[in-house]
Amino acid sequence: MSDVLIRIKRAILAGNYAFSGKARLEMECDDLTELDVAESIVNAVAIYKKLRSDSPHRAGKEYLYVIQSPNLAGLAIYSKGKLVREGGVETYYFLISSKRAL
Repeated sequence: MSDVLIRIKRAILAGNYAFSGKARLEMECDDLTELDVAESIVNAVAIYKKLRSDSPHRAGKEYLYVIQSPNLAGLAIYSKGKLVREGGVETYYFLISSKRAL
């Protein structure tokens, strides 16, 4: 298991995560709760994909992590987010997506 996935899981287990409006909308459309998504991350065995953000609004390189993993009920969930350190605390932000995997 990668160091980054371990850090993401630790942030989730500590309750240090947040959802963007878009992620919340997608969760609502797919009838997913925050707990469904958190369980999916904790169950993950690997990061599916690492993407480099090329947003002109970012002042440096930023990586987004795609994770596809089931929650405890076996429902496959796709999520995309980033790790951010604020005040010495790492937080995982679900920025782009959090929805049922296809």
